[in-house]
Amino acid sequence: MSLNVLIVLVLLGLALRALKWRRTGKAALVFAVLLFVVEGCGLLPAWLLGSLQGPYAQRPAIAWAPRNAIVLLGAGAQRAADGTAEPGEPAHSRINEALALYRECKASSNDCKLEVSGGDARHIGESEAAVYAAALERMGVAVADLLLEPHSMNTWQNAKFSAPLLRDYGAQRVLLVSSATHLRRASLYFAHFGIATTPVRSDWLKERMDWWPQSWNFAVTDLALHEYVGVLRYHVYNAMDWNAQETEPGAP
Repeated sequence: MSLNVLIVLVLLGLALRALKWRRTGKAALVFAVLLFVVEGCGLLPAWLLGSLQGPYAQRPAIAWAPRNAIVLLGAGAQRAADGTAEPGEPAHSRINEALALYRECKASSNDCKLEVSGGDARHIGESEAAVYAAALERMGVAVADLLLEPHSMNTWQNAKFSAPLLRDYGAQRVLLVSSATHLRRASLYFAHFGIATTPVRSDWLKERMDWWPQSWNFAVTDLALHEYVGVLRYHVYNAMDWNAQETEPGAP
């Protein structure tokens, strides 16, 4: 995303100079260079991540209710070399955090469910929910404590399809587990469908400050921008009354 903007700025600057709009073309080229340096050296991603992740820096103190649901949002699944399905690399921190919360909840002697939300977005033949649930069972989570939502293909559908499951269970406290970069958008979507959540971060993303531009910083900037665009799109769609209302999976 950000590299595309840089390429467009460079091409625009060159085109303007060819059309004799030399000052405007030069301004576009200078801006492209400045953006490349600010982004690649870590200043821009640091600013974007600070605002995006800041509210979730500290993990919340949790007062467990009689009925609790820990919602684990999927982060991809893949086929290993031996053909078995396993969670994608970004998912492991989320799984570990959800498992830790589940164990803490069980130790409180309250009722606890761990809901895993994620469909087969990568077309490997198994849903993320099923793949993660198998991993969680191996880690000691009781099958009876697992709620699976295997239909969602994105964060909006995570919220949309999880809402009826959580209501059917009668969850009095819902903990939403995802990456710190993802929690603002995910919490917003769950709230849209009437589910108040306590966000809990699984991982924390950092820029790499350096005098020389780093490819990592461009990737991090794109990830952060994706989240900001998702939040902005939600508010625009709400203003236009385009956001879907709560429905069951598969309903029109």
